[in-house]
Amino acid sequence: MFALSLIMIAHAFWGPQLAPKNLATLLTWVHFRGLVVLVILLAGNLFCMACPFMLPRELARRWITPQWEWPRALRNKWLAIALFVLVLFAYELFDLWSNPLWTGVLIVTYFAAALIVDSLFRRASFCKYVCPVGQFNFLSSTLSPLEVAVRDKGVCTNCQTKDCIRGVRATSLDTAGLTPAVQLPIVQRGCELALFQPRKVGNLDCTFCLDCVYACPHDNVGILARLPAEQLAASGTRSGIGKVERRFDFTVLATVFTFGALLNAFAMISPVYAVEQWIAEKTGLRVEWPILVGLFTVALVLEPAMLLGAAALLTRTFARSRESILAIVNRFARSLIPLGFGVWLAHYGFHFFTGCLTVIPVAQNAALQTFGRPLLGEPLWQFGGLPESIVFSMEVGFMGLGLLGSWIVAWSIASEVAPGRAWSGFAPWALLHLFLFAVALWIMTLPMDMRGTFLGG
Repeated sequence: MFALSLIMIAHAFWGPQLAPKNLATLLTWVHFRGLVVLVILLAGNLFCMACPFMLPRELARRWITPQWEWPRALRNKWLAIALFVLVLFAYELFDLWSNPLWTGVLIVTYFAAALIVDSLFRRASFCKYVCPVGQFNFLSSTLSPLEVAVRDKGVCTNCQTKDCIRGVRATSLDTAGLTPAVQLPIVQRGCELALFQPRKVGNLDCTFCLDCVYACPHDNVGILARLPAEQLAASGTRSGIGKVERRFDFTVLATVFTFGALLNAFAMISPVYAVEQWIAEKTGLRVEWPILVGLFTVALVLEPAMLLGAAALLTRTFARSRESILAIVNRFARSLIPLGFGVWLAHYGFHFFTGCLTVIPVAQNAALQTFGRPLLGEPLWQFGGLPESIVFSMEVGFMGLGLLGSWIVAWSIASEVAPGRAWSGFAPWALLHLFLFAVALWIMTLPMDMRGTFLGG
C-alpha cells in the first residue's frame, strides 16, 4: 500500500493532468473508495490494518519517542468530524475527482499529518482522534461480519498480565540467575486505541492492527465471526469509548456519515448544478465556496436537526418516554449507520463496478510514458466495467439491505427505550429511514457523472 501510494503521488505531480488517465485520481476516487466499502462489507476494517500512512510513523518512531499525551479536551470525535466535513467540502470545491495535482497534495498532506501527530503524541492518537478516513471505516465496519474479539472471556478473567492492553515487555536475568527480572522496553505493544479486549464491543475505534492478538500470551484473541450490526443495537459501556448513547460526538459523527452520503451522491448528479446556479442568481454570488457552505449547512446541520428532532419528539410523545429529545436522538442516531453505509456502498460501488477495469490501460499508459516502452503492453483503452443497468440493480440491493439493517437496529433500540410500546418508539424512525431511502433512490435513478474514469468528464 505504501509503494502504491508513492506511485500515485508521483503520477499526480508528474503524470498527465487529465484525471481519467492519471493513477492518482483514478485509484483514489474510483478504486480505493469502492474497494474500501466492499472489503468492509465482506470482511472488516482491513484497509486500516494495511494503512500506508502508518509505515512512515513506524520508521520515525525508531528515532523519535513521542513525549506528549493527546490533549484531554480533544479526546473525542469533534476534530475528526470537522476534518471529515472538510474533506467532503474540499472534494466539491476543488473538484478533486478531476484534479490529479490536488489529489496528490491531499495524499501528501495525509502522510505529513499522520507522521507529525504520531511523532509528537503517544499511542495511536492520529487513528483514534484525527483521521477522517478512519472514522468512516470505524462506522462502516459495524456492518462487517468479522471483528477482533476474545475467544473465551473466562481466560481473560484469570489473566494476570493484561498484555493485550499493556503490551509485552522483555525480561532478562543476570548471568547468575539470582536477581529479579529486569524490566526492559516493550517488545510487543498492546492496543494503542485503549480497547481492553474483554470489555471491547464491536469494531468501533478498532483498526484491525492485531497488536492485541500478538500480545495475548494465551492465544485468546483473534478475528472472529459475528452478526453484522449487532453492536449497534447494544447499549452500555464499551472499552475505550464509554456509553455511545451518551456521547453527542458519536451522534453527530453517525449523522454526518449518513447525511454526508446523501450529499456526496447528490453532488454527483446534474441537478446540483441547477441548484447552485439558482442560488448564484438569487444571491448575486460569483464564487462557489459560499454556495457550497450554504448547501453543506442545510444538508449536514439544518436538515438532520429538523428530521432527527421531529422523530425524537414523536417517539417521546407516542412512547410516553421521560427522556429528553437530545437523549432520544443520541439513542437512535446509530440506527442511521446501516442505511448510510448502504448509500455509500451504492454510490462508490457504482463508480467502481462501472470503471473497475480502467486501471489496466491507465497503468499501461503510465509505464509507456515513464519508460518509453510498453512494459505492461499497449494501453487497452476499451476496458471499462459493468453496464449501468446491472450496477443499478446492485445499488438498489445495497440500499435496501441498509434500510432493513436500520429498521432492525431501530426496533432493538425502541424495545429498550419503551419496552411496552416498542411500535410507538420505532415508527417515527422507521418513517425517517424510509424517507432517506426514497431520497437516495431518487438520486441513484438520475444519471451520475462518471468522474475519475474515461467514460466521462
